[in-house]
Amino acid sequence: MLPDALRERAARVKLLALDVDGVLTDGRLYYGPDGESLKVFDVKDGLGLRLLREESIAIAIVSAKRSTMLERRLADLKIPDVCLGREDKRRALDEVCARVGASLDEVCFVGDDAFDLPVLRAVGLSAAPADAHPIVKREVAWLLQARGGRGAVREVCDALLDARGRLDAAIEALLSPR
Repeated sequence: MLPDALRERAARVKLLALDVDGVLTDGRLYYGPDGESLKVFDVKDGLGLRLLREESIAIAIVSAKRSTMLERRLADLKIPDVCLGREDKRRALDEVCARVGASLDEVCFVGDDAFDLPVLRAVGLSAAPADAHPIVKREVAWLLQARGGRGAVREVCDALLDARGRLDAAIEALLSPR
């Protein structure tokens, strides 16, 4: 699941921060007849984020873009730390870290393209989907097997929980009646 060399770093993660286009989505934009843009999200990624949230690992979204559709999806996922329309992703992440009480060394960031490099270079655990831009692939500590919008986020969520020895327990807790 996670390379052994990264398990210790993954076990220390207090905050998972994600780019959107190319990470939570496959990066493609669809335009409807009235000019509205549409994005596709993977439900498995959403469940992985729920598992993390219930295990008290903070989640943040840091994206240069903003859209009503994205805001709706993030509300559905109950992600409170959302920085949209922020091209200076490093500054946005610093603000989130201050709010949640995490150091950059305790952050896992998943990005896929050049705008993500300043953040990927600063965090304790950098990751990229399998279909990330080659320049990003060269720089991250962890190249995921899944593609953006196709399970990459779930792969990260499962691995972070597994590194803490909590993956099976988190899934069982989800299945238990409340």
